Amino acid sequence: MSGPTDLPVPDTVDVRSGPEVAEELLSVLPLLGEWHGEGQAAGAAGDHRFGQWIRFSHDGRGFLAYESRTWRLTDDGSIVGPDVREAGFWRPRGKDDVELLVTSPDGLVEIYVGTARTTTSWELSTDVLARTPDAPDVTRAVRLYGIVDGALMYAIDRAAADEPLRPLMSARLERIR
Repeated sequence: MSGPTDLPVPDTVDVRSGPEVAEELLSVLPLLGEWHGEGQAAGAAGDHRFGQWIRFSHDGRGFLAYESRTWRLTDDGSIVGPDVREAGFWRPRGKDDVELLVTSPDGLVEIYVGTARTTTSWELSTDVLARTPDAPDVTRAVRLYGIVDGALMYAIDRAAADEPLRPLMSARLERIR
């Protein structure tokens, strides 16, 4: 699941190789790498388990590229098929401020702003949401990320019009690279 290796300026997930890491990335540097694991999601079709792969990479500039792929799992762990896919950028701003831009093929673009609460946890809330006419009805979202005992854990909550925030998905991922 890695990217093309023959590009003249490839992204890297390893601070020991590739371009020098920009100083402004220090507040999100612990995310850098590839992560794999499982989580739980809620939705109109009911709750379900999923597997997930996430990659945070850099190319020497002041942002992390973000890519996430999930796949549905049965209760016994068998793979059913593809699920949610996202791509975007983590953009540190100042010492503790962070922006996250996320897009998905569901027709939803989310721009989050937040803070690095510690060197290993980040709390973000939507600042702007843009939707295509058939995209999910989302009016607000919150994302919490943290690295706990070496694992990347996160929770995403979303709200629709006239509804409170509700859990959408959460996972525990182990660093694979």
